[in-house]
Amino acid sequence: MYSKKAILNRPVRDIKLSRGMAVAELIDAMGSVGGFSAQHMVDGINIIKKMVEDKRSFNFLSFPADIVSTGVRGVLASAVKYFDAIITTGGTLDHDIARAHGGKYSLGSFNADDSQLHRIGVYRLGNIFIENKEYGKKLEDSFMTIMDDIYRSEDYKKEYTPSELTFEFGKRIKDNGSIIRQAYLNNVPVFNPGILDGAFGTQLSIFSQNHDFKLNLIKDELKLSDIAFDNKVTGAVMVGGGISKHHVIWWNQFKGGLDYAVYITTATQFDGSLSGARLTEAVSWGKIKEAAKYTTIDGDATIILPIIFSALNLV
Repeated sequence: MYSKKAILNRPVRDIKLSRGMAVAELIDAMGSVGGFSAQHMVDGINIIKKMVEDKRSFNFLSFPADIVSTGVRGVLASAVKYFDAIITTGGTLDHDIARAHGGKYSLGSFNADDSQLHRIGVYRLGNIFIENKEYGKKLEDSFMTIMDDIYRSEDYKKEYTPSELTFEFGKRIKDNGSIIRQAYLNNVPVFNPGILDGAFGTQLSIFSQNHDFKLNLIKDELKLSDIAFDNKVTGAVMVGGGISKHHVIWWNQFKGGLDYAVYITTATQFDGSLSGARLTEAVSWGKIKEAAKYTTIDGDATIILPIIFSALNLV
């Protein structure tokens, strides 16, 4: 039963802009706007702030590979140190390593003629253009250089989990703007359950044909299980759906669900997809606690993430 007093206690106020207004000041002004996705973003900022400040909380950052092809790669790299684990997809290694080794990605158009792009050897990822040699060749060459160094090192193990292998790559990458380099420097494990789905995975498969090398995916799953059972309080910032989001919420159900959760998506919930599923749906599965602090922000992560992390000074 609704109570008027209870539900009408947050008045909508006009945002008053001023010249030279800082991002944090704008977010403060938006705090009482009470409208649409802007309010969800402000709620998300407040939840993340509480989550990061809660020293009991083990915090995840999950995201798919596509945004690593954009300038948001820099935002993610600078935010790594504020989280305890990353869960991402195979293509993140592709784009992060290619760009760390000089891969040039260019701004393009969603409306380009893809047949013409194919004829001149240019890939299109949304409105990002990537010349073939700036992606595949850069990734292949750097992969072989780094993997050969790992293979020849004294502490080579013959069997690695995706998180262990990513750590070794992060150790050898020189670009401090790299996500996996920052993960190595800050000792943040990068879990990649779909590591074989992409150029990096293909190179790994080829490498394994003539080298004594094995990839142990299950061991990383057990590490995630240990995290869930060893931490009474957990939180997550999840960008996009798919395997990276699901690995966060799936393992956290075994501890009774996440205590803090912010999800950013552009997908619709009405096709029943995980990408479109709002966090409230995860409550029904026990993947997020009923009493958790959580919100879903509908919008483009390339716009929302820089605003959120800037407002929180997570840079």
